[in-house]
Amino acid sequence: MAFAQTNLTTGSTPNTDPIRVMVVDDAVVIRGLLGRWLDADPALAVVASHRNGKLAVDDILRSNPDVVVLDIEMPEMDGLTALPLMLAKKRDLIVVMASTLTRRNAEISLKALSLGAADYVPKPESTSELTTSVDFRRELLEKVKALGERARRINSRARVMRAETAAGRTASQAPVGSLATRPALATRAEAPKQGLQTKPYSSARPRILAIGSSTGGPQALQQVMRDIGPVIGDIPVVVTQHMPPTFTAILAEHIGKAAMRPSKEGQTGDVLQPGHIYVAPGGKHMILEKDGGAVKIRLTDDPPVNFCKPAVDPMFDSVAKAYGSATLALILTGMGSDGANGVKTISAGGGSIITQDEASSVVWGMPGAAANTGLCSDILPLMEIGPKIVRVLKGTIR
Repeated sequence: MAFAQTNLTTGSTPNTDPIRVMVVDDAVVIRGLLGRWLDADPALAVVASHRNGKLAVDDILRSNPDVVVLDIEMPEMDGLTALPLMLAKKRDLIVVMASTLTRRNAEISLKALSLGAADYVPKPESTSELTTSVDFRRELLEKVKALGERARRINSRARVMRAETAAGRTASQAPVGSLATRPALATRAEAPKQGLQTKPYSSARPRILAIGSSTGGPQALQQVMRDIGPVIGDIPVVVTQHMPPTFTAILAEHIGKAAMRPSKEGQTGDVLQPGHIYVAPGGKHMILEKDGGAVKIRLTDDPPVNFCKPAVDPMFDSVAKAYGSATLALILTGMGSDGANGVKTISAGGGSIITQDEASSVVWGMPGAAANTGLCSDILPLMEIGPKIVRVLKGTIR
């Protein structure tokens, strides 16, 4: 999905000024390094840099950043304490947490997502590793730009709607059928479906649910798992979420609690069991293979796919091979296009795919790429995905 296009739904043109970024980290070397990386991109401008959360909170309204890159461990006020205070001052603020790959920091990062952070970036352990990490720099810049642009589009839509409301007649004064009498939010939420082809669901009852997600995925996964937990007792669920090691183990615990089902990182040799959830571990691809009457997990150390490891495409390809038309797949919010090729493989094998709609996605990259294949059976808001999966698994939709 291109982030600099005119918004056809509202007719508004995105702000072409650089995205305003605040960097908050107690290490002066890291603040300087991140600031130089961000400032070197013409789409970004660092407007403030602070050594702790208190200084950042106090400066939010004056500096007015679009995006804050927020460290976790800082003196005087840490990132988790500062986060809700920042959001209370600026409701449309995008906060990206930055933390090293310890279990404690992974737990805090996932907690931050539940408190309103948009995403996280895992920092290398040492300053020397950080300065030479191409992957960290790429991920930081991609997330700041993608999330910042999406926030601006949403704010632009809101401004247009407020202006229309203020300048136009009220609904009671307008002629029946005029634009003023139509539910604007509902209309715009449906916009991503327009012009996108869908195909019927498979006639075979699903024997597996395979899920791919990235940016915004942890929150979306929790919602879906709460909705489908009671009905997945007869099928296994496999998940690839773009996450580093340590984070994926904690994610498995969280979504298992949400679904009230056993959940773990997949391991080579695991035999898929109904009612169990298997999460691809960070740094490995997770694929499925038939072994007699069973289906087993095999982890591979193959190169990244779509810059990701784990990646959704290899898992989807293997799921299609093992389950064919009995595959039900789901693509949730995320950057990039990982999973789109796997969608084609699953569809060619007769399986069904559901993808999240643009309005409810943090970033409509992965689900947008999947939707644009024309091979999905549904393109749905997040809150409708779980109930639809329940109906599919119960056999009431074909």
